[in-house]
Amino acid sequence: MEIAEKIIKVNNYVTKSNLPASDYVINPYIGCPHACKYCYACFMKRFTKHSEEWGTFIDIKECDKSLNLKKLEGKSVFLSSVTDCYNSFEEKYRVTRRILEQLVSVDCDLGVSTKSKLILRDVDLLKQCKNLKVSMSINTLDEDFKNDMDNASSIQDRLLALEELHNQGIYTVLFMAPIFPHITEFKAIIEKSYTYIDEYWFENLNLRGSYKQKILSYVSKKYPQFYDTYEKIYNRGDKGYWSDLAIEIKEYCRTNNINYINYFYHEELVKAKLTNK
Repeated sequence: MEIAEKIIKVNNYVTKSNLPASDYVINPYIGCPHACKYCYACFMKRFTKHSEEWGTFIDIKECDKSLNLKKLEGKSVFLSSVTDCYNSFEEKYRVTRRILEQLVSVDCDLGVSTKSKLILRDVDLLKQCKNLKVSMSINTLDEDFKNDMDNASSIQDRLLALEELHNQGIYTVLFMAPIFPHITEFKAIIEKSYTYIDEYWFENLNLRGSYKQKILSYVSKKYPQFYDTYEKIYNRGDKGYWSDLAIEIKEYCRTNNINYINYFYHEELVKAKLTNK
């Protein structure tokens, strides 16, 4: 698939964050060629004036100013919230690497999230970062399902990347997101990866806007045996499935001494953060 690429000038890479666990976010790109079918960040099209479909364009940010490192001291910083900072264009433009070269000297809580094995290119810098967590999104072990959902690295490559990061002494997080009801098998993913994962994060599938019907249609065709559950959750607002799964995850992780965070109630956490500002 051809991706429309454009270089744009920006005044700053760093923006204030509404994420529950981050003070600031850094998004080196606008758009993302991973084109995840469930991508919440497609809302960005409202602000970018792009006519192209989400996942078919990428804006490469250029900033002449250095990061204000003093502002980031003692804060939590997240790369990235509405793009993948290691999407395939990073190999060419190296924006994320240049940002990391500045962040290595900052005493902040740094989170880097990706679905790409390209992150291994920057192990030399990642090892220098203070208080770093690297999260890799994985919600299946089925490569066919993954290929239906995104254009990012294979599941096998993501797992190998996490293992290598762990072997390099970097704190690893497997971000099980988004969890698809009945399709994501959380226990199987943990059992496949627990020897090199420091922490698991869990987030449920939220369907809204333009991609809601696309996902529901996909489930109806590919997983018709589960469609009643999806219809109940996403058309009738039943939260019982998530409540039951949250209890199951809690019990499993506690029994097996698994370090984890449950972000099922992400929207509530965001609202609470905004209320407390």
